[in-house]
Amino acid sequence: MTQMLVIGLAILIGVIAGLRAFTAPAVVAWGAVLGWIDLDGKWSEWMAHPITVTVLTILLLVELVTDQLPKTPSRKTAPQFLTRLIMGAFAGAVIGSAFFHTFSAMGAGMIGAVLGTMAGAAARERLYDRNGRRDRPGAILEDVIAVGGAFLIAYLVSLVG
Repeated sequence: MTQMLVIGLAILIGVIAGLRAFTAPAVVAWGAVLGWIDLDGKWSEWMAHPITVTVLTILLLVELVTDQLPKTPSRKTAPQFLTRLIMGAFAGAVIGSAFFHTFSAMGAGMIGAVLGTMAGAAARERLYDRNGRRDRPGAILEDVIAVGGAFLIAYLVSLVG
């Protein structure tokens, strides 16, 4: 039962990576710092280090800003898509490591990243069309969903153990 819950959470954090690539690992690191994700004695315990959390938080903030820029490439281009896959797999693996399910959670995180990338792009395009071809409202809504959802997922990890 625990493994299924961990896989589900890994898929969800992967979806977050599909929306915002660096949000998933940054919030997983914050979850470790806040004690929601127990990484003590695991290969992933370095995620709770203050330097790791700081660097990932800076990357998250930069991503939130650059996503607002008109020249930012589509998340479906190869480099953007690959980054989301890697970050989803990594964040899933870290969550999985807390329960000794690293590899299955890594695959689940990657699957979630595909789902989040494709669904996020489709939703954003619909919002763009509905908002008079203005992208900022959809981008801000997606930011709120990604960051808020990631923190909720990180907190839910604490309820599994």
